[in-house]
Amino acid sequence: MSTFSGLNTAWTGMTAARRAMETAGQNIANVGVDGYTRQRVETSSVGPVSFIGRLAGPTTPGQGVTVTGIARLADAQLDSRVRGTAGISGQAETVAAGLDSLEASFREPGANGLSALLSDFWSGWDDVANQPGEQAPAAVVIARGQAVAAHLGQISGELSDQWSAQHRGLNSEVAEVNATAARVAALNGQIRSTTAAGGTANELMDQRAQLTTRLAELTGATVRQQADGTVEVLVGGTPLVTGTSARAMELSGGAQISDGEAPQLTWAHRPPGDPSSSVDVQSGVLAGRLAMLAPADAAGTGGPLAQTLQTLNTLATDLADRVNAVQAEGLTSTGATGAAFFAIDPTRPAASLRVLAAGAADLASGAPGGGPLDGSNAARLAAFGELSDGPDAQWSQLVIRTGTMVQNGAQEAVNASMALVSALQQQQSQAGVSLDEENLALVTHQHAYQGAARVLTAVDEMLDTLINRTGLVGR
Repeated sequence: MSTFSGLNTAWTGMTAARRAMETAGQNIANVGVDGYTRQRVETSSVGPVSFIGRLAGPTTPGQGVTVTGIARLADAQLDSRVRGTAGISGQAETVAAGLDSLEASFREPGANGLSALLSDFWSGWDDVANQPGEQAPAAVVIARGQAVAAHLGQISGELSDQWSAQHRGLNSEVAEVNATAARVAALNGQIRSTTAAGGTANELMDQRAQLTTRLAELTGATVRQQADGTVEVLVGGTPLVTGTSARAMELSGGAQISDGEAPQLTWAHRPPGDPSSSVDVQSGVLAGRLAMLAPADAAGTGGPLAQTLQTLNTLATDLADRVNAVQAEGLTSTGATGAAFFAIDPTRPAASLRVLAAGAADLASGAPGGGPLDGSNAARLAAFGELSDGPDAQWSQLVIRTGTMVQNGAQEAVNASMALVSALQQQQSQAGVSLDEENLALVTHQHAYQGAARVLTAVDEMLDTLINRTGLVGR
C-alpha cells in the first residue's frame, strides 16, 4: 500500500468531519423553524484494498471514511400519532367552538334572555286580569309579547347565520384540502426525482410532512410511505394523493339551514349518484363541520344548530297556539270574541312570530258570561308560565341540554388538545433540534477535522522525507 494512500485517508476524514459540521450548523440555523426535522450525517469506514491471488497480501488498514448520506431523524410512528391526534383535536375544537357560539346566542341567564322575557309576558297577563279593559296593562303585555317574538326571531336569525358561517368554513376548507393535496403530489414528484438522482430531499420531506399533518387535521387522513420515497394519503380508505396525482373533493347538498338537507362531500372524479362517490371523513375539522351542519331528526340527535332551530320553532308554534286558543275562548271588555294574539308562518315559526293585538280591545281577558270586569281568561294565560310542558319548560330544557353539550364538547376538546400536545412533545424530543446536542456535535467534529488535518500534515512530512531526503545520508 503506497504512502500516498495516507493522504486520501486523511482527506476523507476531513471531508466527513466538514460535512458533519455543516449539518450541525444547518440544524442550529433552523432551531426555531416550524416543521424542521434535525439531520445527521451517516458515515461508514472504507475497507482496505483487496488482494487477488493464491497468496495473501500484507495486513493493511482501511482507506478512511465515506459519507453514506444525511439522515432525517423523524420517527414514522410518532409522526403517525401526531396526525391521528391532530384529526381528533381538529374535530373536537370545531364542534366545541360551534357549540359555544350556539350557547352565546341564548343570552342565558340574564335580563335579556328568553326566560326573563317569557316571565315578564305572563306577569303582564296577570296585570291585565286585575285591570280588564285598561289601556296601560294592555300596552305592557303587548310590548312584552313583541319582545318575546323579536327575541325568538333574533335567535332564529343567529342560528341561520351560524349555520351559514359553518357552511362557508366547510367550503373554504374543502378548497384548502384540494390545494394542499395538489402540493403534496407535487412534492412527491420532486422527492422521488431528487432521491433517484442520489440527492438529499430532507427539506422537501419536512414540507411534505407539514402538509400531510394539515390534511390529517382537516380530514383525519392517514399516510402510507412508499418504497420510491413518495407517500400515499388516504381519507376514509380512499386515496386522496397517490404518487404525483391528487384527487379533488366537492361540496354538495344543502346550502341553507332551511333546506333540511345535510351538506355532502363527494369525490370529483366519480360520477354523481355513485355510492362510492361519498367521502368518508372519520375525523378532522371537516367532520366537525359536518356534525354541526347535520339536519334535525325526530329522535333529537341531529346537528346542534338545526336541532335547536327545530326546538325553537316548536316552542314558537306552541306559544302562539296556546295563547291564541285561550284568546278564542274568551271575551274582550266590550263583549267581543277574542281574536288571535299572535300571527305565525308555519314554514318558519320562530322567525315569523309577531303580535297582532294593538290595544286593550284586542285582549280577551274575561270568560263568557263573566261581564266586562272579568279577568279570569287573562289569569289563565298568566298561569301558563307554570306549566310543566309549556313554553318556559321547553326553553329551560333546551338551555340545559345545550349547556350539557357545551360542557361535554369543551371537555372533549381539552382532552383531544392534551393528547395532541403530548404527541407533539414526543415528536419534538425525537426530531427537534437541541442546541446543547448540536454544539457538542460541532465541537466533536471540529476536533475530528483537526485530527484528520494533523494526519495529513504528518503524511506530508513523511513524503517530504521520502522524496527529498532519501539518499542524502553520507554525502
